[in-house]
Amino acid sequence: MNFPRLHSLKEIAAFLNIEFIGSPDFQIKGLNEIHVVEEGDIVFVDHPKYYDKALLSKASVVLINKKVDCPKGKALLISEDPFNDFNKLTKHFVPFLSSSTSISTTSIIGLNTIIQPNVFIGNNVKIGDNCVIHSNVSIYDGSIIGNNVIIHAGSVLGADAFYYKKRPEGYDKLISGGGILIEDNVDIGALCTIDRGVTGLTTIKNGTKIDNQVQIGHDTVIGERCLIAAQTGVAGCVIIEDEVTIWGQVGTNSGITIGKGAIILGQTGVTKSIAGNKTYFGTPIEESRKKLKEIAEIKRLIKDKKE
Repeated sequence: MNFPRLHSLKEIAAFLNIEFIGSPDFQIKGLNEIHVVEEGDIVFVDHPKYYDKALLSKASVVLINKKVDCPKGKALLISEDPFNDFNKLTKHFVPFLSSSTSISTTSIIGLNTIIQPNVFIGNNVKIGDNCVIHSNVSIYDGSIIGNNVIIHAGSVLGADAFYYKKRPEGYDKLISGGGILIEDNVDIGALCTIDRGVTGLTTIKNGTKIDNQVQIGHDTVIGERCLIAAQTGVAGCVIIEDEVTIWGQVGTNSGITIGKGAIILGQTGVTKSIAGNKTYFGTPIEESRKKLKEIAEIKRLIKDKKE
């Protein structure tokens, strides 16, 4: 997530009222989570387990809860609560804007696009040409939708990420400041939910088709020409490469990669990254032939024991 302009390390530290290590004029262009961070960004870390990962990442500035040696070419922001200060930055640079109309006057809707009754389109949404948006769809602020996209009734695009930090008094929410990008020729079924990125974009690429009642988590990237069947739940930060087929009631862990051309049979739990061009089944996930042989062998052993 980029700021509207460059900000100095001193400016950001003053806004947060915290100490910094580095040149006061050190330039910062934005903030991002660790998995999408780029040079010029701020990343936050609040657990010693992840210090090295953050300090050695592409981030130029690390918002951290302990004074440590600052890597060459980087800067540090020393915070008692990096999670909370990261939220302060998100809320400042991406504030919530209320809407007073069903279709915001700041939205851009392309030629020959059909918007059915009772659709909500938020601020600064961009929708391409020849799309059909069916009734009771909600499209949150900043969403980008390409050409020839169909979105069926009741789907919600751009809701917040499911991302919380456990505190003694309860759960503290990480504020979502990212968005969603739906490329051309995508079909989205009824009652689907696609969460926006925390700082980046949840992306569905060209030609992918999604069935009814599918959940796509924050910052996930779904490749081109994928098929995803009903009641599938894809967690956050998942990479699904091109031409993957996922059948019904599949669930995934977060942060995994599903390789190009993989086929995942129904009711599978994708607990780890998997290679492409193979068929998978079961929980924990295995290649389908192996898993089905295991099930058959267990049945045979049970039968033999009974006899």
